[in-house]
Amino acid sequence: MEQHFNRESQSNSDQGAWETFSSDQSSSKETRYCHADLQQFSLRVRDLPASERPRERLLNQGANHLSNSELLAILLGTGQGSCKLSALGLGQVILQKLEQDYGGALKGLQTITPEELMAIPGIGPAKAAVILAAIEFGKRVVSAHASTRIVVDDPAVAASILAKDLMGQSQEKFAVLLLDVKHHLLGSHVVSIGTATETLAHPRDVFREVIRRGATRVLVAHNHPSGVLSPSPDDLRLTEQLLQAGQVLSIPVLDHLILGNGQHLSLRQQTTLWEELPQELVQS
Repeated sequence: MEQHFNRESQSNSDQGAWETFSSDQSSSKETRYCHADLQQFSLRVRDLPASERPRERLLNQGANHLSNSELLAILLGTGQGSCKLSALGLGQVILQKLEQDYGGALKGLQTITPEELMAIPGIGPAKAAVILAAIEFGKRVVSAHASTRIVVDDPAVAASILAKDLMGQSQEKFAVLLLDVKHHLLGSHVVSIGTATETLAHPRDVFREVIRRGATRVLVAHNHPSGVLSPSPDDLRLTEQLLQAGQVLSIPVLDHLILGNGQHLSLRQQTTLWEELPQELVQS
């Protein structure tokens, strides 16, 4: 028999915000999680005045006037039936869960996987796909807008662009910035994803994307989830290989950055590799 939360038991509950109910111990799929404060999370959008509904507010006032939970509610469309959560309530629960698990809701949304998202009660494949698609679309819009006006002429500029892909990650990622001859940003691309302590990249993977996009300059970067920016022997060896490939292909590698803990390190500034393997910059 399915168990329902009794509103009268709220005052007697001392087991925290989340209560677990299981209708069948033999089937973990039937386990449900219900928030104790249902009144806060069960208010239906249609019960709100028209002027206070997320969609209407977005259309009348602009998306920038909506809270994070309201934006999520629009993406979700509907709430979670088993716990009687509205779309707004489910959005709030998602943000609370991300805040708890990732140390920040928006930070969590940037890095969460489909499996982790669907582990949140009320989120199935359809809702997860909509949320992840919206996040990726937003990243692409920002990247396209940035590429029309940004000149990458300093490691700090490159680091700020790459932060969305490399900062706050639990795994090492290797990414490239694609530039034209005047160092205008053409785009960015994550080449590979590794483990918590190492990532794998090969010069052919880096330059394949560079050539495909018609870039004539490249800047590479990877993150250290530990936050320690010191380059490893493998980091230096890969940098040397990339500089050699840049010489052969006449596509200069401008720098190799290491990002972590909100900071960055430039291997061009910290090593002599660019003096040993100079990258010819041919202006056109």
